[in-house]
Amino acid sequence: MGGTYKTSDFISYDLARWACGLRFEDLSADAVERAKLFWYDSLGCALGGSQQEDARILLEHHRQMAGESSGPCATFVSGMKTNPVDAAFLNAHMMRAMDYNDIYWKADPCHPSDLICAPLALCELNGLSGKELIVGTIIAYEVEMRLCEIGRPGVREYGWHHATLSAFAAPFAAARMLKLTPEQTVQAVGICASRTCCLGAVTAGKLTNMKNTVDPWAARMAVESAMLAQRGYSGPEHIFDGKEGLFHVFGHSQHAGEPCSFDAEALIADLPKTQSDHYRILDCGMKSFPIEALSHAPLTAMMKCVKENGINAEDVTEIKVEVIARAADILGDPHKYRPTGKETADHSLPYCMAVGLADGMVTPKQFEQARIDDQGLIPIMDMVKVVPNEEFEELFPKFQPSRVTLTLKDGSTHAARVDVPKGDPRDPMTPEEIGVKFRALGADVVGEARCNEIGEHIMRIDQVPDMTRLMSLMTASGAVV
Repeated sequence: MGGTYKTSDFISYDLARWACGLRFEDLSADAVERAKLFWYDSLGCALGGSQQEDARILLEHHRQMAGESSGPCATFVSGMKTNPVDAAFLNAHMMRAMDYNDIYWKADPCHPSDLICAPLALCELNGLSGKELIVGTIIAYEVEMRLCEIGRPGVREYGWHHATLSAFAAPFAAARMLKLTPEQTVQAVGICASRTCCLGAVTAGKLTNMKNTVDPWAARMAVESAMLAQRGYSGPEHIFDGKEGLFHVFGHSQHAGEPCSFDAEALIADLPKTQSDHYRILDCGMKSFPIEALSHAPLTAMMKCVKENGINAEDVTEIKVEVIARAADILGDPHKYRPTGKETADHSLPYCMAVGLADGMVTPKQFEQARIDDQGLIPIMDMVKVVPNEEFEELFPKFQPSRVTLTLKDGSTHAARVDVPKGDPRDPMTPEEIGVKFRALGADVVGEARCNEIGEHIMRIDQVPDMTRLMSLMTASGAVV
């Protein structure tokens, strides 16, 4: 802090100049391919998410608010036509609704695909090509993931939700789709980020519908903010590193007796600009289970232990789960032992371990209300002992270590450890595995044949002239528009 700034000194200008200047021709082939795969995965998540109760509530709410009016952009599955702001929000929420989309976790966690419906809506609005959508997607991933790396510690550690950071990332992608100047882009970021700070309460204790809503709201605000900036509306250019901006405000906080800070230089260091540069999207992971990210390693470890030792669920008397401290705090607090709805159940390590042991799998079906309400799972949940392991702290976030020890009725114990869950870039999901996940989520919504069509289309999205065909494929037959 302190000193006199010239406008060009603010870090928002460095990011804006990079985002505005990035072209499809600058992207590496690997980054383009990865962006397609994340869209493939995310659209499957959206089809499944469209069937969730909170997605239906939001759709009906927006349908009622819009009345008889229409708009240039479509919502997934229903095909309802609306404005780009609402379309970005509703589509992003469908991607997020099942907590099954992508994951990146460093100092903070994030789900970058929560933001990509912002550039999609603006591509649809302005008839932009698939190449432009890929550029917007990679910008969203790059800025979002960098923001999750630079906290010392991350904002989650002192009570804020990572959607706070999403509001700083999403408008860069939205602004690029509108071809704003760097100066206009900075205004868009200031507009968006100045009003979307998010308290960590949305993922603490008993969870509600807001858990899956706050990041999509950042996508919504990004579209509106970019459109306002295009008209000349202004926002604080010092929103990152000026007086009472992100770095200044959080710098008042302390964690473990030390002041909190951000590594500003790392945010803009080596921003990728050529095909030979490294794009962050290559470092993001996917989810093989529809659960909170830190649950993946322990659940994988338990499944591995059961399979390798031929263990019968009814023989287990204790499930000891060793994880990093923040996983124990997020996933093993008292509320998580008696989840009453999906939002808490998919963030409940006791529930996920119990239903995984009992059913031999954890899929979206394990989060249907009837299964959550099954009293037979309570004794199994009570067997789960979540223990923080100090040794594992030293390995995170490079690894997500977890060790699960199962104690049986005969007194014997069996253990398994997993450091890298399936879906991590070091053990990535293959296109075939993504296809299996896609069809599991989408076949009941649009039919298996349509699922295959969507997959084929998205994997050649860089060859399409606009979003018309994609949005048509993502609309269910017989949908009420």
